[in-house]
Amino acid sequence: MAINALKGTKDIFGTEIRNLQKVESIIREVCENFGIGEIRTPIFELTHLFQRGVGTATDIVQKEMYSFVDKGDNNITLKPESTAAVVRAYLERNLGENAQPTKLYYISPTFRYERPEAGRLRQFHQFGVEVFGSSAAIADAEVIAVANTLLKRLNIANVKLYINSLGGPKCREKYNQQLKNFLETKKDNLCSLCNERRIKNPLRVLDCKNEDCQKLFADAPTTLDALDPECREHFDTLTTLLTKMNIPFIVNPRIVRGLDYYTKTVFEFILDSEAYSGTICGGGRYDKLVEEIGGKAVPAVGFGTGIERLLIAYLAENPNQNIATRDIFIGYRGDAAMEKAMILVNDLRSQHINADTDLLNRSVKAQMKYANKIGAKYATIIGETELETATLLVKNMKTYQEHQIKFEDLLKFLFG
Repeated sequence: MAINALKGTKDIFGTEIRNLQKVESIIREVCENFGIGEIRTPIFELTHLFQRGVGTATDIVQKEMYSFVDKGDNNITLKPESTAAVVRAYLERNLGENAQPTKLYYISPTFRYERPEAGRLRQFHQFGVEVFGSSAAIADAEVIAVANTLLKRLNIANVKLYINSLGGPKCREKYNQQLKNFLETKKDNLCSLCNERRIKNPLRVLDCKNEDCQKLFADAPTTLDALDPECREHFDTLTTLLTKMNIPFIVNPRIVRGLDYYTKTVFEFILDSEAYSGTICGGGRYDKLVEEIGGKAVPAVGFGTGIERLLIAYLAENPNQNIATRDIFIGYRGDAAMEKAMILVNDLRSQHINADTDLLNRSVKAQMKYANKIGAKYATIIGETELETATLLVKNMKTYQEHQIKFEDLLKFLFG
């Protein structure tokens, strides 16, 4: 009986992983430009961390986490998201004692038991940014600018930025009561999920995908109506900064995000394309999360995005990505030529050239076919004549132009 990969997981290799590496390299370049350092946290944490950080009333904690008891009787969970883990590391490693703000990014495998769909598997990869130490709206603007810059560098078009403010704890308490009162009048017509959420987590009701429920919410009170003067000023400053930074946005008071820890700013970049439609990136401010997880109050803001979704959108806007994997393929005919090919390939590799040769003793014709399949920029075959003259006939595999190159000049040719 064959053993196959589990549903919602996949093997990544070949062209797909090269494209994935390209997206990740652009991510790292953007973060470097913004002065954001990388952090890598373990793929599993104590379950209690996510219960406290994400919220016990969320779908993630209630339905989607991969949790188990290990041999030390610890209740362990594979990371369903990385923000809580980064906060744990921020506290445990005393990162607040360094120069502030602390700006971190992660690229991490993430695990959620949910129905697999385009761009979302049960094991997927997330990129995210977290900024600790600033309560000012300028930090929110910078985090949004990181996401906006990344989408531009990936050439992902048809994206709109939606922003909202949930206000601080007092604003949220006030709004939750207003919303509960409103939902009470609609309870007979709400779906069963909304009726469950309106008691436990009323904000999540507004995120319902049921069209009939959404129609009922048309005249619901908004979070913006419940903002106090300080939160209103914070939001107004953010919109002013985004405007001056030429980052287009739409204020949407229905944006609430799916996690309990958000305060004040929340935002989503929503993509509308044939390849993928929906939220491609989202985040916001979480000023109470560090305190909730056990530290002193530290303001923070960040976002996360699924890399698989980024990759789908990237390839749709940048088709026919043919990332060459070899600079040169050096084939051969005969044992003496094989030895010379191996010597040249080894010398080139020592100079950081991606060089390859044949390992299967194929015919010359088969070797050239192989060179084409692996995406070699150049290819050449060493035979008796080449050994006698110490000269190669190097073929450009794209233009078919041929170059006579001395053995000792090959490195210079490839670098030229």
